[in-house]
Amino acid sequence: MPSAPITAIDGHAHVFVRGLPLAAARRHAPDYDATLAEYLALLGAHGVSHGVVVQPSFLGTDNGFLIDALRAAPERLRGVAVVDPMVDDATLQAMAEAGVVGIRLNIVGMPLPDLARPDWQRLFARVHALGWHVELHRESRDLALAAQPVLDAGCALVVDHFGRPASAPADDEGFAWLLRAADCGRIWVKLSAAYRNWPTATEAHARDAAQALLKAFGAGRLVWGSDWPHTQHREIANYTAAHAALADWVPDAAERRRILVDTPARLFKFKTGDITDDQ
Repeated sequence: MPSAPITAIDGHAHVFVRGLPLAAARRHAPDYDATLAEYLALLGAHGVSHGVVVQPSFLGTDNGFLIDALRAAPERLRGVAVVDPMVDDATLQAMAEAGVVGIRLNIVGMPLPDLARPDWQRLFARVHALGWHVELHRESRDLALAAQPVLDAGCALVVDHFGRPASAPADDEGFAWLLRAADCGRIWVKLSAAYRNWPTATEAHARDAAQALLKAFGAGRLVWGSDWPHTQHREIANYTAAHAALADWVPDAAERRRILVDTPARLFKFKTGDITDDQ
C-alpha cells in the first residue's frame, strides 16, 4: 500500500486507554481514554497527515500499547518509547521495526539521573547506532546537565515543550542555555504545550520563545506538536487551538511548512518522497 502524502506532521501526542498497567512512580493517572481512532480522526480533521506518538509517563517502560498503535497505522505514525537502560538489543530492534525512532527521558519533577553512568552511556550508544534520537523532558534549569551526556554520546537530542522554561523566555537562564546550544547542530526543539510552561501570559511568552528559538535554531531544527490529549490541561487546551497556535508563533508560511513537514519528516524518519505542497 502506498504511503499517504505528507501535508503536516504532529510531532508530539499520546494514545492510551484506562485499565493499562501503570508505572509505580507516576505524576498522575488519567480517568479517560485517548484512543488511536480518536487521534487519527483529529489529524484528518485538521489536515495533518502524520503523527508521532510518545510514551506517556504514567505507563512507564511498558510500551505495548504504543507499539500496537504504530503497527495499526505504520504509514502514518512513528513512535518514541521509554525504556530501562538495561533493555536488551532484541527489544530495541523490535521497536525499530514497529516504527519507534527515539527514546524519551521524561524526568520532570524527578531526581536528575546520572546520565553519564556507564549503563546510560551504553544505552545511548545503542540508540545512536539505531539512528534514533533521545527526547528530553526536563525543567529548563537542568537542561545543560541533562543534555550534555546525551550529546557526548553522539546522539541527536530533541528537547520537549520549548525546553520547559519557568519564567518569561528573556528571563530564564535554562532557556538562554538552550539558545546558545543551538550551535552544536544536534539539538531539535518541539514547539508544543506552551500551557505547561506559562500559566499566565501563555500566548505572549510562547510567541517570544518561538521567535527566539527560530532565530537560534532556524526552522530546520524545530518541530510542532499538539501534545494531545493535553493531560492535566484539558480544561484549557484542545487540538484546534494547539494546531492554530503555530501560525501565531511562526507567522511566515514558508518557515511553518518546514516546521510542519520537512524538518519532522527527516527527524522522525518518514518517507520524504511523500511530501506534498498541499497544507
